[in-house]
Amino acid sequence: MAEAIKTGIKTDDRKKVAHELSKMLADSFAVYAKTHGYHWNVRGPEFFQLHTLLEQQYREMWEALDEIAERIRALGEYAPQGQSAFANLTSIKEGKPETEAMDMLKELMRDHEAVIATARAGIEVSDGAGDEATTDLLTQRLAAHEKAAWMLRSTLGGR
Repeated sequence: MAEAIKTGIKTDDRKKVAHELSKMLADSFAVYAKTHGYHWNVRGPEFFQLHTLLEQQYREMWEALDEIAERIRALGEYAPQGQSAFANLTSIKEGKPETEAMDMLKELMRDHEAVIATARAGIEVSDGAGDEATTDLLTQRLAAHEKAAWMLRSTLGGR
């Protein structure tokens, strides 16, 4: 029999927080995969700049995936794994390799904005549960996705 988890967070709250983190993990993985695919398939006169930008972004997200999954495990829940599990938790659509470069950036910007909303919802739940560690992790992820969206928006010529 497994030992009880005694972290000062109620069992029901840990489950709710872990569920929010699972959505964050699924969204993050979907954006990671799309960004990596677009990195491979981007083309056009700004190829090198965009190829490099997308590589920086997917590498940053790759590192974060492990942190999110490990936090779910620290809360005593299993981290989702596999495409079908992630598909049930995310609204992010797969990218298409034939997408034009600027459309790739627009899609990714919107996807980061969706992950920002997921992070904010998770922060609300983790805050309410008194789970400072998850709130901190989600706040860091929020900032990273806001920066990624800003970089894409600026590359597109927006504010």
